Amino acid sequence: MKPRRWLRPALLLLLLATGVLLGACHRGEPLPLRLTNISGHMPDLDFKLTDDSGKAVTGADYRGKVVLLYFGYTHCPDVCPLTLAQLHVVMQRLGPLADGARILFVSVDPARDTPAIMHGYVNAFDKRAVGLVGDARSVEALSKRYRSAFTREPSAADGSYEVSHSSAIYVFDRGGRARLLATPSASQDDLVHDLHLLLDTGATS
Repeated sequence: MKPRRWLRPALLLLLLATGVLLGACHRGEPLPLRLTNISGHMPDLDFKLTDDSGKAVTGADYRGKVVLLYFGYTHCPDVCPLTLAQLHVVMQRLGPLADGARILFVSVDPARDTPAIMHGYVNAFDKRAVGLVGDARSVEALSKRYRSAFTREPSAADGSYEVSHSSAIYVFDRGGRARLLATPSASQDDLVHDLHLLLDTGATS
């Protein structure tokens, strides 16, 4: 895994944290969130892609659920499976509340990740995970919308290749509003704590 995959999320966390701290001087926080609060700093959940059952879906289809959005791909050698495994543990720790959440795994490798491949991949981690695919232009637009990035690396002699990508996890409330930003290295306890707040209160503001 290339080191630069971790640079963009770290810089993004720093920039957003600065904005949140400045904003805190002018308004109180309604929830005692522990992770980086991006409320008002990122756009609402909005996309047009295809889910792992082959159905066309939009961000509106996930209204009413707390969404954890993550960009990755099924051939990812380390950070993607590790992140999905961690999110599975988080879902388990949430208990029945986890039924109100969805993990949306957006492929940054449209050439190889079909809906069928994504279905088998995400369901191996958690039943509340949904694989999403789209053409290169749609995925790039969604990535840029949330200040994420990905780059296909040069192919090896056998034709295989890796995709360098940002590793941030974006959390949206039931109303589709961006609320939290985390990285795979974030405290699992903090993620469980914040998701519990969003799920238990149904917070949308």
